[in-house]
Amino acid sequence: MTADFKPVSSSKVSISELMLPSHTNFSGKIHGGYILLLLDQIAFACASRFSGNYCVTASVDTVNFLKPIEVGELVTMKASVNYVGRSSMVVGIRVESENIQTGAVKHCNSSYFTMVAKDKEGKSVPVPGLILSSLDEVRRFRKCIKQIETKKEIEEHAKITSVNSIEDLASLDKYNVLLEIG
Repeated sequence: MTADFKPVSSSKVSISELMLPSHTNFSGKIHGGYILLLLDQIAFACASRFSGNYCVTASVDTVNFLKPIEVGELVTMKASVNYVGRSSMVVGIRVESENIQTGAVKHCNSSYFTMVAKDKEGKSVPVPGLILSSLDEVRRFRKCIKQIETKKEIEEHAKITSVNSIEDLASLDKYNVLLEIG
């Protein structure tokens, strides 16, 4: 691991974009897929700024769509590196939309992307350590540790989960599923 450390503030990126009719879904709200595109772009910019390297998206860990975004609203995304591993970073992103006529602002989305720094040959490279300068930054870092641990537990559980008996199948009767296994 590199001996360099950088503050969270060195990773911060903010973008704003006016939402246009061409960004809507069939219900007239801004399409979630368009927001995902913007989220991926800001996660890339944030991680690349922090690491000083090209970065790729390793996983989209959480995307919570909290409130719909309307045509004509100004969307602002704020991103920062919340956690660093050896070559990976967890980028936290907050999405707010503003009604530019009334000034009303609403929190619309919170997302977490895991990004990996790469060299020119596409190999993973170490990233700087993270300097935590506030209790809020410590809270975000610890939350990422918990998310990573939970993700590993889920992956381990998936490895050992199998259907071995009629009882395993019978345990599914409390779910909204109809088994038609031949």
